[in-house]
Amino acid sequence: MTRTSVERRTVADVESRVERLLTEHLGGPPRDFWGAQFDLGLAWVHFPEGKGGLGLDPGLQDVVDERLVASAAPQNLLRNMMGVGMAGPTLVAFGTEEQQARLLRPTFTCDEIWCQMFSEPGAGSDVASLATSAVRDGDEWVLNGQKVWTSMAHVAQWGLLLARTDPSAPKHRGLTYFYVDMHAEGIEVRPLRQMTGEAEFNEIFFSDARIPDSQRIGAVGDGWNVAIATLMNERAMLGRVGKLTGQEGGVVRHAMRLWQQRPPGDRDPVLRDRLAALYVEGEVLRLTMLRAEQLRAGGTPGPEGSLGRLMVSEHQQRCFELIVNLLGPEGMLISDYEMRRPEVIGETALGSDDRVDLQKGFLSTRGGTIGGGTTEISRNILGERVLGLPREPDATRDIPWSEVPRT
Repeated sequence: MTRTSVERRTVADVESRVERLLTEHLGGPPRDFWGAQFDLGLAWVHFPEGKGGLGLDPGLQDVVDERLVASAAPQNLLRNMMGVGMAGPTLVAFGTEEQQARLLRPTFTCDEIWCQMFSEPGAGSDVASLATSAVRDGDEWVLNGQKVWTSMAHVAQWGLLLARTDPSAPKHRGLTYFYVDMHAEGIEVRPLRQMTGEAEFNEIFFSDARIPDSQRIGAVGDGWNVAIATLMNERAMLGRVGKLTGQEGGVVRHAMRLWQQRPPGDRDPVLRDRLAALYVEGEVLRLTMLRAEQLRAGGTPGPEGSLGRLMVSEHQQRCFELIVNLLGPEGMLISDYEMRRPEVIGETALGSDDRVDLQKGFLSTRGGTIGGGTTEISRNILGERVLGLPREPDATRDIPWSEVPRT
């Protein structure tokens, strides 16, 4: 049997499973649909069988996603972005069999929401300099420290945590990776109110919080390698989000809707040109992310992932700048500054047409070039890893973390 015929049979099997999923489960509760998707191996097709996958080429996830989008099936990625996009792949790559059996399915069904706790007040762009400590005490670890800018921690059951377990080692080699019950004793989640009035972000305080060693992911001291895998999956996740929106998706659709609502005599050609340019830019971004995913599936990842991360945040800002211009004087108004804690990441800026608050979306996207790594860091990554430029000097890289001066 030729490879092409095998590939045809594989695609046919995936399509058959998708059809079964849609026929038997579409229209029911979203969690039941996602559970059936997991059981059919269509959650992450490249994962092993029995773990939400079929052990197939990751490129075949396109077959699943495109069919589900076309059928208006419920999507769980924005509802549990850190879980579906980051925790799941990290657990399959580094977790134990027990961890995978316990966590993967409820993660995909959104019964258990995840957050990610890497950044700290003194360790944002340089995550490896973090100070939150995990000290071994028998079969447990005792956590002390603070994390910040943690999206959706207020609704999360679990948190991905990077902590320092060996202060005498250089900063990249003294870290260990855990997952933490966000409701455990000694863990406090406080809202960080943004200029929209909402609090999508949080800060977390650990005060002698105890977690079992069974919640460690990967080897002691190997946390940096696990964290890098998580961050690489974050880039892949962003590509998948961009792909799921489809043509005319993302925030540019709001600008197009406003343009179509304007009377023909009030359609400024300058604004029209800006709208056309943003539409083209959005399509370039979408196709770039598709190309990145295809290259990863073929085993030859390129710079598209890093480019996409940079482009997404800046594109969203430009789109919302046009949106407030299209709104005219109304763009200066905001509905309210009531304290809210969203249940879906990016809900204000990326919600459905009948739910999104455009003025708050404009304010929310201001932080897009900071969160998840600043645009300056993204450009450094491209310069060093793609263009081969010299690394930025770091005098603290190879000395014990305990000897690094701290403010």
